[in-house]
Amino acid sequence: MSTMRKRLSDVLVAQRLMPPDQLEQLAREAAKAGQNLGRLLIERGVLTEERFEEILSKELGIPVISLAKYHIDPAVARLVPERVARQYTIIALTKFANRLVVAMADPLDVLALDDLKVLTQVAIDPVLSSPSEILQAIDQVYTRAAQAEESANAAEGGATDDTAMETALALAADRDDEAPTVRVINLMIVEAMRRRASDIHLEPSESDIRIRYRVDGRLIEGHRLPKKVQSAVLSRIKIMSGLDITESRLPQDGRFRVRLETREVDFRVSVLPLTQGGKVVLRLLDRANLSVGLENLGFMPDSIRHFQQSVKRPFGMILVTGPTGSGKSTTLYSILNQLNDPRRNLITIEDPVEYQLEGVTQVQVNADVGMTFASGLRALLRQSPDVVMVGEIRDFETADIAMKASLTGQLVLSTLHTNDAPSAVTRLVDMGIEPFLVASSVSLIEAQRLVRRLCAKCRKPVTPPKPLLEELEFTPGPEATFYSPGSCRLCNNTGYKGRMGMIEVFEMDEGIRELVVNQATSWQIKDYAVRNGMVTLRRDGLQKAAMGMTTLEEVLMVTGEE
Repeated sequence: MSTMRKRLSDVLVAQRLMPPDQLEQLAREAAKAGQNLGRLLIERGVLTEERFEEILSKELGIPVISLAKYHIDPAVARLVPERVARQYTIIALTKFANRLVVAMADPLDVLALDDLKVLTQVAIDPVLSSPSEILQAIDQVYTRAAQAEESANAAEGGATDDTAMETALALAADRDDEAPTVRVINLMIVEAMRRRASDIHLEPSESDIRIRYRVDGRLIEGHRLPKKVQSAVLSRIKIMSGLDITESRLPQDGRFRVRLETREVDFRVSVLPLTQGGKVVLRLLDRANLSVGLENLGFMPDSIRHFQQSVKRPFGMILVTGPTGSGKSTTLYSILNQLNDPRRNLITIEDPVEYQLEGVTQVQVNADVGMTFASGLRALLRQSPDVVMVGEIRDFETADIAMKASLTGQLVLSTLHTNDAPSAVTRLVDMGIEPFLVASSVSLIEAQRLVRRLCAKCRKPVTPPKPLLEELEFTPGPEATFYSPGSCRLCNNTGYKGRMGMIEVFEMDEGIRELVVNQATSWQIKDYAVRNGMVTLRRDGLQKAAMGMTTLEEVLMVTGEE
C-alpha cells in the first residue's frame, strides 16, 4: 500500500497536479485516518474519479470496467455475501474454473483480497470500477435476489426472517458441489445434531484444530482439522453468524439458524481471540426441547402439581435456581411456552436471548448503551405485561423491581444462582430486599441439577451396597431396581442417552413466611420444609436411581455438597 501511495504521489507531482508539501500533508492525513489516499484526493476535488481510475489502471496494469454497460450474473455476485460486498465496496462479476473476477473500488485493499480468497476458496482477479457504480450494482443485485426469495417464500406460505444474526440455512451435507470449507462445517454441524450435542468446541493449537462435542454434559473429542484451514473455517463461521470477519482482536458473539430435515436449531456463536487464533464455541439451542413438557425434563407428578398451582396465579414470583448449565433456562422457556396464549402479554429480558419464541416479546440486555436488567425491567413494566421473565437476578435493583412487580399484578419468572431452593430466600435478603417483601412476593422456588439418563437398551441391573444406602439414609421400596450403564450403538457406547433434572420444589406456606420475616437461616428454613414434605435434590435423585432412570454414582457426583 505504501509503495502504491508513493507511485501515486510521484505521478501527481510529475504532472503538476499538486504541490509536494500539500500532497505529503494529505498522505499523512489519510494514513492517520486509515483512509485510502486516492479516495481522499477525490473527496478534496484534486482528482476526478475518471482521472484517478486512469492513473491507477496505468500504474497497476488493472483494467477499468464500466458496470453500467456490464451484465452481472446474480448467481455469481451472491457468491460474496452482501455484508462483505458493502464492507469492501466490491462485487463479483464472473467465475471460471477456480478464478473469480471481482470489481473493486480499491484493488490495493489486501485485507479484502485475502478475505475473498478465504471465503470463496478460489483465486481473485480484481478489476477497477467506480465506487458509485459498484454500490448501485450491489443495490440492484442483492435487492432483486432478496425480493425473489421473499416472493418464493410467500408463495409457499413461509415467512422470511429479516434478522441478520439468524441466517436460516438448509444444510446439504451430502452435496459434492460445495466449497471444501462449507462442506466441512456442514458435516460438523450435522454430526453435532445427530450426536445430540449441546456445544461444539473448535480449539486451535500450534499444529491443528481440535473439534470436541459436549454430549450429555461431557466433552467428547470428534476430529482434528489441519492448521492451514483455520482461517477459512473461522471466516465461514463468522459470515454465517453475521460477525465482522476482519476483527481478530476482540471477542465476538453471533447466531445463526440451521434446518436439518424436520429439525430447526438455533446456534449461538462465541469467538474468543487466542495466541494460536480464534477459539469458537457453538451452542445448539433446539426449540423442540421447549415443548416436551415438564414431566420429560425430570419433574415428578408432585413437583408438576406445585408448579401448575403457582403458574395459574395471576401474580407472584417463581424462581428457578442452580449453577450454570443446570437447565434453568430450558425450564423457564418450557413454562413460558405453556403460558404462551394470545390473551396474555408475555415479555422477557435476557442476556442473551437464547430461544426465539413466537408470540413473546424478547428484550436483549445491552450494558454498553445502558440497557441493564434493572433499566430494561422498568421499561417493559410500562408495556402492560401479564407475564415477565427476567433472565437472571444479579443485584438489589433488579430484585427490588421484580419483587414489586410480582405484587402489582404480574407473574414474574426468574433465575438465581444458589445451591438449593431454601437458600434463595436468604440470598434475596442478603441482597438487601426486606424479608416481609420476600415472604409476600415469592410463591415457589425450584432448584435443579442435571444428571445423565441411563440408556434403556443396554443398562444392566445391579445391587447397591447396603452400607452405602444406610449412609445415605435411603430405604428403597420392594419394587426398586438399580442399574449400571452398559454399552451399545444406540448410546455411542457410553451407557447414557440424554439428561434429566433432579428437582427440588420449595413452596412458600404460612410457616415458611413466618420464618422468613423473622430472618431465620437457610438451614432452619430447609429443615422446616423437609419436615413438611419437601423432597431435596439428593432424595429426588435417589428415587430416580431406584426407578432405573439414572445411577447412584451420577446422583452422588452432582449432589456432593449435601
